[in-house]
Amino acid sequence: MNINIGILTVSDKGSRGEREDKSGPAIREMVAAIGAVVKYEIVPDEQPVIAEKLIEWADGGDVDVILTNGGTGLSARDVTPDATLSIIDKSVPGIAEAMRAKSLTITPTAMLSRAVAGMRGECLIMNLPGSPKAVRECLEVVLPAIPHAVEIIKGTFTEHTIK
Repeated sequence: MNINIGILTVSDKGSRGEREDKSGPAIREMVAAIGAVVKYEIVPDEQPVIAEKLIEWADGGDVDVILTNGGTGLSARDVTPDATLSIIDKSVPGIAEAMRAKSLTITPTAMLSRAVAGMRGECLIMNLPGSPKAVRECLEVVLPAIPHAVEIIKGTFTEHTIK
């Protein structure tokens, strides 16, 4: 199964061309094993802008998974989880819980992440942290589950068996 992936980097400085996006390329490199990046964009830390882009991509039908990066912390400008929660149909809390659990083995500040994951229609949306190192650590944990999640969401996998 080839999965179509969208990468949405959320960064005020990145959207203005004042900072190079290093997390987006890290995501692109890691997801190459499960699919192809078909959309990539950098947007500012503005909840309506983020929500609009998530809706556009998820409802467009050509993206199976959207991976956001950045804007998941506690600062006033960190609104990616809020934008995600405002547009999803179903929450998938285990994804964010798994990322936080893994990250907590590395740094105690991981508990400050507000990252969420959920579904909109037939699209899985996951919030990743903003740093390339944290992106790699989090994706390492959840990447193996993404193809199965997409199969279930798309209705192509319907039989669960105990191994």
